[in-house]
Amino acid sequence: MGGIPLPGELGERARDILAGRVEPVPARDAATVVILREGPRSAEVYLLRRKASMAFAAGAYVFPGGSVDPRDTDQAVAWAGPSPAAWGEVFRADGATARGLVCAAVRETFEESGVLLAGPSEDSVVADTTGDEWEADRLALIDRSLSFADFLDRRGLVLRSDLLRPWAHWITPEVEQRRFDTRFFVAALPPGQRTRDVGGEADQVAWVRPADALDRARNGEIFLMPPTYRTLGELSAYEKVPDVLAAEREIVTLMPKIAEVNGEIHIVLDDDYRFGAA
Repeated sequence: MGGIPLPGELGERARDILAGRVEPVPARDAATVVILREGPRSAEVYLLRRKASMAFAAGAYVFPGGSVDPRDTDQAVAWAGPSPAAWGEVFRADGATARGLVCAAVRETFEESGVLLAGPSEDSVVADTTGDEWEADRLALIDRSLSFADFLDRRGLVLRSDLLRPWAHWITPEVEQRRFDTRFFVAALPPGQRTRDVGGEADQVAWVRPADALDRARNGEIFLMPPTYRTLGELSAYEKVPDVLAAEREIVTLMPKIAEVNGEIHIVLDDDYRFGAA
C-alpha cells in the first residue's frame, strides 16, 4: 500500500477535514535553502537534524530554512541581483511576498548555518562570518531583536539574490496543525565561508552526498521528510555544483493530499499513491 498511513487522532482529523467538519490551518510563507559544496566525489548538501523537542519535523534531517518574518518584506533591505518582481514571476507570488521569501531564505541560512549570501557590493560576498561580533548578530536575528534590514545596513552589506536559484515549492498537507507554504532554493557555499554547528533548533549537522543521504534514509539510519527526500532524489542526478545551479526548473506546487486508500486514511502525493520516490 502506498502513501503514509495516518493512524489515531491524526487520521480522525483527516477524516474530519475530508468531511468538511474541520477547516485546515492556513499555511505560513517559508523559505528553505539547499547549500551545496564540491565534495571529494561529487556535490554535497548541508543537512541539520532538528532536535527531538521541536514541534515540527522533530528528529528529521532538513535543509536550513524557516518562516518569513513580517520585516523580511521591508523595502529598506539592501538588494542586488534579480528583483522581487522577477522572483515573484518564478514562484507565482506578488512582489512583497517574493521579497519576503528571498530575504527569509538568506536570513534563515545565516541563522541556521552561519553562511551569509551577502556582500559589500553587488559583485562581492562576505568571506568570513566567524567571530564573536558575527555570532552576536546571528543570535539577535534569531530572537528578532535585530531586523535583517538593520543587520545588513549596520555592516554595509547587500543581499545577493543572484546567488540563489529556485528549485521547488511545497505546501504542508492540510491535516497538519503547523503548515508552511515553502519555496525551495539552492545556493553554492560562498568561497571562504564555512558552515558551523550553531546549535538552536538543530542538534547535529552534516555535509553529505544526496545519494548517500537517501541510502541512509532507506536503511533507517536517518529520517527525512518527504519534500527533503524528493529534493535529494532530484539533486542526486547532478554531479557538480555548477550543474545544479544551471538546471532549468519549472516550479510546480506540490501538496500531499489526504486520501482514503483501501479503507484507510493516507497522505499521498501522486495519483498512484507512490510517495517520496526518488
